[in-house]
Amino acid sequence: MAKKKQPAGTPAIVALTAAAAEFTVHAYEHDPAHPSYGEEAAQAMGVSPDRVFKTLIAEVDGALVVAVVPVSGSLDLKALAAAVSGKRAAMADPALAERTTGYVRGGISPLGQRKPLRTVLDASAAAHPTICVSAGRRGLEVELPPATLAALTSATTSPIARP
Repeated sequence: MAKKKQPAGTPAIVALTAAAAEFTVHAYEHDPAHPSYGEEAAQAMGVSPDRVFKTLIAEVDGALVVAVVPVSGSLDLKALAAAVSGKRAAMADPALAERTTGYVRGGISPLGQRKPLRTVLDASAAAHPTICVSAGRRGLEVELPPATLAALTSATTSPIARP
């Protein structure tokens, strides 16, 4: 019996390939000494930091939620809580975020997570034809239309970032 060939790559790339989505992979040499994963990615790819989005895991009223915001800003926890009809939000424990998503910190992708979580994409993403998010590993980004990301993660869009 022949084995079915699996698409190569991270779970995020496998998910994009399985969905027949249009995307571009960008790889760069990750510098462990760089103070910001997202800013490093933007610099390495020569892309404006407002088009590179970071994936953050927060806890809203006890439930984990994925927040996808531009690396040029930060997450507004009150806005995230309101976006999911919650009362209180806080950043999730990094070890819990890694266990739940299956990715390591600095390489958490909103796509292909071990356990799909409720996802909120910052409204600023709509201003760009494409945005970049982690492809599931430090030094690897995927570029895709924000609508594709929202569709594949069942994300809601809301203004959850602050400058």
